[in-house]
Amino acid sequence: MKNMEAGSAYIGQLPKGCVQCRRGSKMVLLITGQCSTGCFYCPLSLEKKGKDVLYANEKRCTNEEEVLEEARMIRAEGTGITGGDPLQCIERTLHFIHLLKNEFGSEHHIHLYTSSLDVDSFRRLEEAGLDELRLHPPLDLWDHMSESQLKEFLDSTSMEVGLEIPSLPYERERTEILIEFAKRVGMDFINLNELEFSEGNWDELKARDLGIRDDISSAVQGSEEEAFHHINSTRNISIHYCSSRFKDGVQLRRRIKRRAKCVARSIDIITEDGTLFKGVIEGSTNEIIDALKRIGVEDRLFIIDEEKKRVEIAPWILEHLVDQLPFDSFFVEEYPTADRLEVEREPLKPR
Repeated sequence: MKNMEAGSAYIGQLPKGCVQCRRGSKMVLLITGQCSTGCFYCPLSLEKKGKDVLYANEKRCTNEEEVLEEARMIRAEGTGITGGDPLQCIERTLHFIHLLKNEFGSEHHIHLYTSSLDVDSFRRLEEAGLDELRLHPPLDLWDHMSESQLKEFLDSTSMEVGLEIPSLPYERERTEILIEFAKRVGMDFINLNELEFSEGNWDELKARDLGIRDDISSAVQGSEEEAFHHINSTRNISIHYCSSRFKDGVQLRRRIKRRAKCVARSIDIITEDGTLFKGVIEGSTNEIIDALKRIGVEDRLFIIDEEKKRVEIAPWILEHLVDQLPFDSFFVEEYPTADRLEVEREPLKPR
């Protein structure tokens, strides 16, 4: 067993899609929030779940150029296509596979996650250029999967094909049966994800008497232990456990660091976590700019943030000028993501 960051581990070979996620170089493309499977543990947020929406990482997109721009912003080496279920919108999915391959080249690695078992659709995905297929069959099929068409497809495809399922407490037997099925039909890998509480699945998980692992986590108690049971008892197939800590503390952190390097301006400071540290002055933007110019601050050291209706200024400048400004001023730390989520705000001048 090979240990990774944040409690993750694997035996055998790590899937290429996971290698890129680990580097933070994979864009997450949510093709749609729609899905017909209805898994009780689905962690999708309420703003996406069941809705026909398109997201590239944290950015809600309305056209293909916005998707391509987000890929450029993180210097993406690949894309992970997810949902909902991307096969609910198969034509849109095929379009974006073609688009990404045409824009970034055949080496741009694309993996896709689906709960469908539609072999005809799998062949269309492969023809479009999909590199890696991750199957998540509905829970009620885990202990009686049919081999016929899937085995024939696996014998003929050049794609990497594996399972990606949550590590479910109290479902050891069905999970073991599914793992044996994956080995028997010749799948390439198995990914076990730590189960997490979210706003979209909280009621369903609590109804099944599942609890939180600890006070600083949203992970489900017992999920990690189940995953390591399967890693330690499984042979002859690659198997990877991905912890919830890994997703936030490694994958997301490295991805936002890549984006920070692309979006940071000369007046921003990139922190160790990849967030942007900046000075913020709030009030009438015209009055603020007039005051800054009277003091002698160069134009290159501040900008007007039209979206948030404020003036942003180099924090090292604001620190020295704050006593001369009759405005509310702050040190602000925010993600370099499209949603610009603010994570910390320190007042420099009381109201």
